[in-house]
Amino acid sequence: MIIDGNRRWARQFGGTSDHGYRAGAQKMREFLTWCDDAGIGVATLYLLSTDNLTGRDADELDGLTHIIADLAEELSHFRDWRVQHVGTSEGLPGGLLAELEAAEARTAEHPGLHVNLAVGYGGRREIADAVRSIVHQHAERGGGLDDLADEITPERIAEHLYTGGQPDPDLVIRTSGEQRLSDFMLWQSAYSEFYFVEALGPDLREVDFLRALRDFARRQRRFGQ
Repeated sequence: MIIDGNRRWARQFGGTSDHGYRAGAQKMREFLTWCDDAGIGVATLYLLSTDNLTGRDADELDGLTHIIADLAEELSHFRDWRVQHVGTSEGLPGGLLAELEAAEARTAEHPGLHVNLAVGYGGRREIADAVRSIVHQHAERGGGLDDLADEITPERIAEHLYTGGQPDPDLVIRTSGEQRLSDFMLWQSAYSEFYFVEALGPDLREVDFLRALRDFARRQRRFGQ
């Protein structure tokens, strides 16, 4: 889920960006409940990109990171969900990173819906980090340059992504009518289906979600065949 349009939603009512972000976070709690009730096993929320960390106003970014920290803490106490941070810790405020780590540790053994919180996330950065991880492991084993090329395979890269070991997403949903990925799960979404909703993030309804699932169910997925 790419939750988009929170700030535009707030401006409609003369509210601040924080007001929109909080409304979006509340909607994401609802969205995850819909996913869980529908029997979905893994859901990923795109909450803060690496571009956001450098491109947003400092005060706005501070408010957003506090909202994300509150969301992570709340989700870690809800149902039997497992919360996982996917993204880099580089550049994240200490308080946010501590809350993400605490939520992850608190829910590590939970068997329910696996909730990925994409925070400090960038698809290009993720692929680069995965390749770096392969190179470092190869060097630690004493490998040389001659055989390093054999290590750089799609399978190995997938293992070293932030979501390593998880299934690739079947369906990517984006709110607010925008039709782009914005650096979200570039590797994992190679064969995903996409569904774009006109509603701004906080206005997303369960009926919109169910329509997305029905539309997905009608599609014939060929995976390049």
